[in-house]
Amino acid sequence: MPIDLASVDWLYVMVLAVLVFAATLVGNILSFHHRIMASLLSAIVFAGLFVFWTYYPHGLPLPITLSSQKATAPASPMVPSAPIAPAKPANPVTTIPTPR
Repeated sequence: MPIDLASVDWLYVMVLAVLVFAATLVGNILSFHHRIMASLLSAIVFAGLFVFWTYYPHGLPLPITLSSQKATAPASPMVPSAPIAPAKPANPVTTIPTPR
């Protein structure tokens, strides 16, 4: 199975499932059983509940973002502020003999 079920945060999945259930229930009640209108209202209610749950500072210890799963960007290499002088060669010979 390509999904590691042990790494799934099941509490977060259950909370989102409850939000979807509540949104669908409210959408069906408000639309008087018209399917398209119920779908639209359910989506709007779920979006509102999800934004409230995710971004309102309620202090519950549930995960609110997937930032722990995102890879951090690699740090940029340090750029020296001044150019480094080239190292002097160990061999002090400065002339190159020409072949005859």
